[in-house]
Amino acid sequence: MSYAQVLHEDAPPHSDSLRATASPRSPREIGVIVNGATGRMGYRQHLVRSLLAIRDGGGIELPDGERVTVRPLLVGRDHEKLRDLALRHGIEDITTDLDAALADPRWEIYGDFLPTRARAAALRRAIAAGKAIYTEKPSAETYAEALEVAQAAQAAGIRSGVVHDKLFLPGLQKLRRLIDSGFFGRILSVRGEFGYWVFEGDWQPSQRPSWNYRAEDGGGIVVDMYPHWCYVLEDLFGEIRSVYSQATTHIPERWDEAGAQYRATAEDAAYGIFELEGGVVAQINSSWTVRVHRDELVEFQVDGTHGSAVVGLFGARIQHRTATPKPVWNPDIPDEHEYAADWAPLPTNEVYQNGFKQQWIDFLTAHAQDQPYRFDLMSGARGMLLAESALESHRSGRKVMLPTRGGA
Repeated sequence: MSYAQVLHEDAPPHSDSLRATASPRSPREIGVIVNGATGRMGYRQHLVRSLLAIRDGGGIELPDGERVTVRPLLVGRDHEKLRDLALRHGIEDITTDLDAALADPRWEIYGDFLPTRARAAALRRAIAAGKAIYTEKPSAETYAEALEVAQAAQAAGIRSGVVHDKLFLPGLQKLRRLIDSGFFGRILSVRGEFGYWVFEGDWQPSQRPSWNYRAEDGGGIVVDMYPHWCYVLEDLFGEIRSVYSQATTHIPERWDEAGAQYRATAEDAAYGIFELEGGVVAQINSSWTVRVHRDELVEFQVDGTHGSAVVGLFGARIQHRTATPKPVWNPDIPDEHEYAADWAPLPTNEVYQNGFKQQWIDFLTAHAQDQPYRFDLMSGARGMLLAESALESHRSGRKVMLPTRGGA
């Protein structure tokens, strides 16, 4: 499909929407505004691997047998980039006018994949326009603002969803199956390791954008990762009662995309301890300054009275109490026992979708059936509360208590 074939001559003023001629809509099309489609996450995970995968796969079959699909509208500031994306992927609609898109009733859902500092203002505009909302996290730069946006959406009766992609990873879904089966007995502790080495940018280009390391631009690993740890811990193990966290900037000087040296003002590592309801203790290390010595970029070890598991993005290995070895440590004699061999792989008994795609499917299903969606803006605000509490703990050097979810 060429640009000339899809350009509609009677597009509304101040719009550069690409449109195709009308055709029968079966299955039902749900219009989705994709704001931030040219960014890394917006393009790879939300557009290509989620929305376009759903569209190209024939849509979603709902429990009642109805089938729905998506029609994305790409929104951004750079017309040429939007046009190139549209032509590359057979997308019929683009615009640089967000207000026009929000005013158009064809677009039912507003998707926000902008940088964090621009998100809250755009979400407020979408709420005022009455759009359903699906957004990356964090939903705002501060907990107070995230809470205000969430309350505004609730007051307006807006259905909202915030990315909780880690819960939809194959490894975490296997972990949920173990928890639901009672495999662990009473869960005692959770230990998480996340991270990898992000190059400084001088002798090798950095894998992450430079703004991640500037606090004034919304950077920092706490704001980036603690909202994830919040929903992972609370959805799988129990409500977080307190956090103690140490954050640090291990590498104070980095080089940006243009090769210019700059001072890192945001933390690149954080080490947290979380007390959960029921007495479970969780420890999670998050770092962009660690070299990987594990099977996956993130791993969680869960220990319980009856068994333990180590899960990552995809894999899961288990050890039942009946198969637990009896280590006896002698510092004078090397221990030649292969402890890793005592763990059994958990079989993959089902087909797992990309985590971002699966959450989009769940949100679109809730939207099409006019049902509530549990991972909403209020849930997103809770994640920002944990991040701010962790940073407060770092500054004060003390444990910080969190209110219950009903009070967050």
